[in-house]
Amino acid sequence: MSAIEPLVKNIQSQLLSDDWYTLKKYTFDLRRRDGTWQRQSREAYDRGHGAVVLLYNRRKQTVVLTRQFRMPVYLHDGCGMLIEAAAGLLDSASPEARIIAEAEEETGFRITQIEPVFRAFMSPGSVTEKLWFFIAEYQDEDRVSHGGGVAEEGEDIEVLEWPLQQALQAVASGEIMDAKTIMLLQYVALNKRLG
Repeated sequence: MSAIEPLVKNIQSQLLSDDWYTLKKYTFDLRRRDGTWQRQSREAYDRGHGAVVLLYNRRKQTVVLTRQFRMPVYLHDGCGMLIEAAAGLLDSASPEARIIAEAEEETGFRITQIEPVFRAFMSPGSVTEKLWFFIAEYQDEDRVSHGGGVAEEGEDIEVLEWPLQQALQAVASGEIMDAKTIMLLQYVALNKRLG
């Protein structure tokens, strides 16, 4: 297959839901590796792109996490509480600006220096969202509020400051099951000489 031949053609979309975000069903022809065309159908959920940041303190060997209710988790386990790094949708802001604001809203820490780590599609089989991953070093004096999120947006977030080793053990035990958080915890453990 040459570079100019299309991979996909005859795309048709059907809107299935436009409530929280957009869910569409796509029918299309996909060029297979052997050059033949195959008709396929997939649903894709478009919720926009997001950013996530893990706050860490090198001196104290700690990280700041959040615990909040997630309905899809509740549907799976009947509890619904998930431990995560601070994150949010971009809502037309740059990933850097959005995650600085989100970190303060959720954790109460005002960070100004963030370090980009990588970008990733978290569930590319069904969700269009791409996440920008950041880390940021924090100090005790960076705390400007109790955090907790924005109540008007339905957020009721508990802020956790844990030793990195406790967080890594929580990954191993299954207490932390959020993929973006696991990725950032492992990145900090491997690259920032914590723990």
